[in-house]
Amino acid sequence: MEKDEREIAERLETATTLLERTLSWLEERQSALTGEVERISATVEQSRREAELAEKLAVAERELAELKAAAAQAVVSPLRRTVPAATSEMLAKHGISDGPVDVRTLDAALTGLSLEQRIAVKTQLLRAGSIA
Repeated sequence: MEKDEREIAERLETATTLLERTLSWLEERQSALTGEVERISATVEQSRREAELAEKLAVAERELAELKAAAAQAVVSPLRRTVPAATSEMLAKHGISDGPVDVRTLDAALTGLSLEQRIAVKTQLLRAGSIA
């Protein structure tokens, strides 16, 4: 009988060990399947996307600053700094010399021209930086 009891005790011990292993495995699996881990991984993915967007925003802001600087430079120093000879001659006939031109004086000098011609002359003077 003692032998039977020993066998039963060994079998119970083996079964207990197997149950403990199974329980441990189930606990590990349960922790792997919880929603908290999914939220953490979603947060990690979100922060990667945010980093990508922040980098793209920084590049766009740099490009915008460069374009603004280039536009400001173009306004400060236009490509053409001289007025065509025909325009200079026409202005000289009306007593307007080289240098800054007063807009009221310019309007009075251009009264005999068509609208398109007045716009062309004013555009040329703006490009040359001669309108005050």
